[in-house]
Amino acid sequence: MKGIQLRAEHLVDPIGLQSRTPVLSWFCQGGFRQTAYRILARSGGETCWDSGIVESSVMLCTYGKELKARERVEWTLTLRDEQGIWGGEASAFFEAALTDGRWKARWIDPELPREQEENQERQPASVLKKQFSAPTFTSARLYITCHGLYKAKLNGQPVGDFVLAPGTDDYRKRLQYQTYDVTTLLHPGENEFLVTLGDGWYRGNIGVDGLNHYYGDDLALLCQLECDGTEVLCSDETWQASQAGPVRFNDLEKGEEYDACKETVTDWHGVTVKDYGYEQLCASDSVSVKEQERFEGKLITTPKGETVIDFGQNLAGYVEMEFTASAGDTITLWHGETLDENGNFTQSNFDPGDRNKNGGIPQRIDYICKDGLNVYKPSFTIFGFRYAKIETELNLKGARFTAIAVYSEMPRTGWFECGNEAVNRLALNSLWSMRSNFVDIPTDCPTRERAGWTGDAGVFAETACYLADSYPIYRKWLAECRLAQKEDGLVTNIAPVNDSGSFISNMLQGSAGWGDACVLVPWALYEVYGDKRILEENYDMMTGWLGFVENRAGKTRVQNLLNPYKKYLVDEGFHFGEWMEPDVSSMDTMKKNMMFGAPEVATAYFYRSARLVSRIARLLGRQEDAEKYAALAEGARKAYRHTCTKKGSIDSKRQAEYVRPMVFGLLEENEKQVAADALAGLVKENDYHLNTGFLSTPFLCRALSDTGHVETAYRLLLQDSCPGWLYPVSKGATTIWECWDGIREDGTVHDSLNHYSYGAICGWLFGDVCGIRLREGWAEITPRPHPSLEYAKAVWASPLGTIESSWRYEKDTLIFDFRIPSNITALLHLPDGTDHLLQPGGHQFRVEGVF
Repeated sequence: MKGIQLRAEHLVDPIGLQSRTPVLSWFCQGGFRQTAYRILARSGGETCWDSGIVESSVMLCTYGKELKARERVEWTLTLRDEQGIWGGEASAFFEAALTDGRWKARWIDPELPREQEENQERQPASVLKKQFSAPTFTSARLYITCHGLYKAKLNGQPVGDFVLAPGTDDYRKRLQYQTYDVTTLLHPGENEFLVTLGDGWYRGNIGVDGLNHYYGDDLALLCQLECDGTEVLCSDETWQASQAGPVRFNDLEKGEEYDACKETVTDWHGVTVKDYGYEQLCASDSVSVKEQERFEGKLITTPKGETVIDFGQNLAGYVEMEFTASAGDTITLWHGETLDENGNFTQSNFDPGDRNKNGGIPQRIDYICKDGLNVYKPSFTIFGFRYAKIETELNLKGARFTAIAVYSEMPRTGWFECGNEAVNRLALNSLWSMRSNFVDIPTDCPTRERAGWTGDAGVFAETACYLADSYPIYRKWLAECRLAQKEDGLVTNIAPVNDSGSFISNMLQGSAGWGDACVLVPWALYEVYGDKRILEENYDMMTGWLGFVENRAGKTRVQNLLNPYKKYLVDEGFHFGEWMEPDVSSMDTMKKNMMFGAPEVATAYFYRSARLVSRIARLLGRQEDAEKYAALAEGARKAYRHTCTKKGSIDSKRQAEYVRPMVFGLLEENEKQVAADALAGLVKENDYHLNTGFLSTPFLCRALSDTGHVETAYRLLLQDSCPGWLYPVSKGATTIWECWDGIREDGTVHDSLNHYSYGAICGWLFGDVCGIRLREGWAEITPRPHPSLEYAKAVWASPLGTIESSWRYEKDTLIFDFRIPSNITALLHLPDGTDHLLQPGGHQFRVEGVF
């Protein structure tokens, strides 16, 4: 056996775990079948847990003891194959974080006291320092967090590579701290620790409204460095601080002002100890946000004479500059996603206008140079951009400008290619929009809002699991959703919440399809990763949400009072509805929904979530709950059919009103086929353009290809005029747009050009074109080939191992190639109607005739 990969809490060799009973998982390559496993765990040189021989092919279990604070456990996995042979050992480790009672450090505020009216004024970044002595030691750990953002250096070397640490949270309820192994940075004797604090989400601008000081007016640091479990450095009253460092202004949305002449920090003063407590502290069981790919910029001159850098890829991150200058020279960078219709630099597509009360979103860097070589990149901001406009008197000959992508550490797991380069670019665009928006949590866009919208996360979760290892990011975000949930069960549209709490913002909460993400996302993760803990952690949130929807259904509008199932009909409350249908005004849709409700959307989602929660309850051994939610689902199904269909028949010109009941299971099989035929007819009438919106577009092609309309699905995919997936590609897009016509035919631009939601079509490329799907620990492959692509190949490094599926046409013969990883089998359904059980290894099939 070879290539065994081990993880704890779905992380590789994690330190600082919050969980005291982590989930251990593994997969391996090598063409064998696991029939049993054994895990031996050691702590402090002694065996602390022995799983014994477990007769199972499952590649996941829960650590059998409770971790102690700081405890490091090394574990060894041994597997037995189908011949009864043991072998192929692999080892890894995990380590617990502190507990509340272990904190000796104190919260310290680095800023001098200000008058109350000055608290809202923006301040320079604060620099804190402390010299300390360390004994001879074996290992050293740093535990650190802050109000704001931190960058730490130990003896002049960066501590870790987490960008925008400690990450985003609802800091009033939860604040994560990080654990770093600083063994190689620390040395016996004298050491110096330096920390710079920026505003971040804590008191910088957040959301489209640009709200600031959302969580507080202060900056504060909490850190504790230990050698072999003994504290050698704690934040306390003996530290020094200064506001005379080089970062003169910083804001996540607005940008950063940096004076390189102030890199030698002066004007040190004392700090103030604060009693902020430790109750909201939580160790991070997620991954770090890191610098990733780098893109060298190309200088261009626009028709207006602007000097602009084109990095060739829209992304979230920042620019590293390297050039020679004289002290006092200045350079300003403005960041934008596109050029306007005349080829000039613009930010108009994400300008929030009057809605933002705190200076908008300029995405600006102001840099004051020092003598000689200047090398700079921001510390406390990131931008969404492909282009950067330069304003400077400097001679830029020899200057280097490099765009650095910044996103959560999530290794790519999915690769798709086919005979159509535009489709290949579409798949890559989806990946890049995911990368641009998975910065600690999944957000909608990296420019205007940067908000953890539930609806976006919900429609994309299945696709995300194909493209990258996103489990830890989703898991963290779901914890934010739980914190944001209201007492009555309402799940907010955004988590962490970043609105003003006004009457209007409160009225717009709890939309169907958005709140249902609390069910849809955990279920998508469970189906792929097979870890029930994600269901257990979020079960109360799910049932709370369904309780809220059930109570909402108890109120019925006059026009639906005669529905015999009205108590299950959701026609009250605010709903975005289908949202962003290409030929419909979204504002008009909102007004209509507020006036008349949105029972078609809301009741369908009530059914879908109740049905899933019934299955989840059964998986978790909650039989009474399973029956309760099955009954709710059935009631919602009858209510939907009575109000939204005519005995199962649909009469609508909107494609979404066919897709939703077909995919959710609200129709009988014969009704589903009739609906599919009608849907295909609508698509053809629309010249093979879609008119679905935000919620149904991810399922449109699947609804067609699963019901015999494969060619119609492919013609939709390959549509290169607006609205269609390939229209943005034809306009040079390198990411997915918020709107189908983000760049219109006349070149005018509007709205975000980096929203991943419509990139959910990639779920169809992996799960239907190449046919790979995981369902609760087993694989099914049902490819839907079509000659228009010539060939297609998907490679998915799934949690169970790497699965490959490809097909190609050779005249009238279809040739299929599959590769199945160790320890699983896959049920294959070929287009000729034959079924095959695939064992680990490679397989090829030839099918005569054109399908």
